[in-house]
Amino acid sequence: MKLLTLQLIQDLLEINEDICLSLYMPTHKTHPENLKDVIQFKVLIKELEKSLLLKYSAAQTQKQLEPFEALADDSDFWNYSLEGLAVFSTTNYTEIIGLKVPVAQLAIVADSFHTKPLRQYVQSLDRYHVLALSRHDFKLYEGNKHSLSEINMPESIPGTITEALGEELTEKHLTVASYGGAGGESSSMRHGHGGKKEEVDVDAERFFRIVANAVNEVFSKPTGLPVILAALPEHHHLFYQVNKNPNILPVGIPVNPSGVSLERLQTLAWEIMEPEVELKLKNVVDKFQQAEAKGTGSKDLKEAAKAAVEGRIDTLLVEADRVIPVRITNLITGNTQKKDLENPKVDDLLDDMGELVLKKGGQVVVLPQDKMPTDTGLAAILRY
Repeated sequence: MKLLTLQLIQDLLEINEDICLSLYMPTHKTHPENLKDVIQFKVLIKELEKSLLLKYSAAQTQKQLEPFEALADDSDFWNYSLEGLAVFSTTNYTEIIGLKVPVAQLAIVADSFHTKPLRQYVQSLDRYHVLALSRHDFKLYEGNKHSLSEINMPESIPGTITEALGEELTEKHLTVASYGGAGGESSSMRHGHGGKKEEVDVDAERFFRIVANAVNEVFSKPTGLPVILAALPEHHHLFYQVNKNPNILPVGIPVNPSGVSLERLQTLAWEIMEPEVELKLKNVVDKFQQAEAKGTGSKDLKEAAKAAVEGRIDTLLVEADRVIPVRITNLITGNTQKKDLENPKVDDLLDDMGELVLKKGGQVVVLPQDKMPTDTGLAAILRY
């Protein structure tokens, strides 16, 4: 399963064929709940089949559904689910994406992929990474307001100081033992045979620099997510000295990350992230309200659709779980027409507009209903 990034979504947006199948559903990580997932998956396959048969022959419909049928029969796949699943398929292309958050079930046939749930996840304001760092190893977690889960590291990234430095490890005779205290606070006791603290600091500095660079290149640059450092207080200063990742937040969590539960780590991380998220949300809503007052903001569907095809939308706010079965019928004038969502040529208007805005260099932010500044499902900040 691929790391979900804006680039992956952009790749999906580049695919425009007569038949593009998009399927979303929540999944379960543990037995026996995950036994129900494949049953629900087959129900959604039936929904795709029903939509396809409105326009295509039974033989062509069966051909389009082959990747889904094969996945339904793959028992190993269903034994290793995450919290959500997204499957995209055309005649010659299939992409399977595991998601760390549940998604509403949805099965859509259109002439482009339905990517709004992915964009909702990627562009939601509450996502972050936690870098759990010690002098000997590190782990990276991805979290939001409700959860925190470990990310499986690619084999190319060294997870320990020994893997990172190998024979170049200068610390020959010194070991460091960390003893956890209450709340994950720890102190370090140094002992050895003639080893020096300077050797420990040199190795730690080199290891921290490798970790900072790896996280920046492999995760921060592709995702743009803020990163919260969780480490012993004495390690924060050294890490910040060598770090060149601009996504690392200046405020971290001063605990031994291996000495606290995952739930406690998530709570501590959200205490840092919550004011950051609220500020971002306030800024984007204020920006729309100011634009609307100046005549460069719109909540009207038709007006916004016209602005989207003309490339005049700088930022588009869309309601997360709203589906509007309206099709943009003319990519020059932006004319729209209400359609039946079961029609294999019709996607969600908000999804289509989000795609147009991204393709034309704009920004899309997906917000829950209670955070939207309008009741139409969208709020567009225009360039002019």
